[in-house]
Amino acid sequence: MRVVNSDISATAVRPDQFPTDGLPEFVFVGRSNVGKSSLINAMASRKALARTSGSPGKTRTINFFKISVMQGEPGAEPGNAKAPPTDLYFVDLPGYGYAKVSRSESQKWGAMIEGYLKKRPQIKYIIMLLDIRHEPSAKDMELFEWLKHYNYNVIVIATKSDKLKRSQIPKHVAQLRRALGVNVLPFSSETLAGRDELWALMSAEISS
Repeated sequence: MRVVNSDISATAVRPDQFPTDGLPEFVFVGRSNVGKSSLINAMASRKALARTSGSPGKTRTINFFKISVMQGEPGAEPGNAKAPPTDLYFVDLPGYGYAKVSRSESQKWGAMIEGYLKKRPQIKYIIMLLDIRHEPSAKDMELFEWLKHYNYNVIVIATKSDKLKRSQIPKHVAQLRRALGVNVLPFSSETLAGRDELWALMSAEISS
């Protein structure tokens, strides 16, 4: 897929602030500092669409990024295609599991996130990010089981694959696969490894 336009559309903490146009939504969720903003930027071919920070847990809102895409390779010229771009949303949920967040604030974020997830039939995929270098935490497993319980389509992404030697990646992916019982896609926001594969999964769902 080729991204032809991307921009932040809404920053929300309440349902009345969510977009109402019914476009497909692809939701990104993961622990603080797992590389979520970097992955969104890589997928959108933008350096600073989603803000990255050296302070984990900084994102405290639900951010909707409107993405316009067309069939074709990233960076390719539009050519003679007459079909209009397809619009969708990347939805960036607040990161979880950061120690400096108080219990009350963490519970508030949890209620906000759950309230969003349960009221958005246009959600196509929940894209759950895990650091490829580590086993899933208790909070990771809790979220994963919650998503499966409510029958969401989940894609599990193993971020920061560039931090490992290439020969180590299959071993770490296999460990995550055994822990979760699902396929896991390794991804690097630095090298863009996994970008085309993730777009392919999303494109199939957009077209369905």
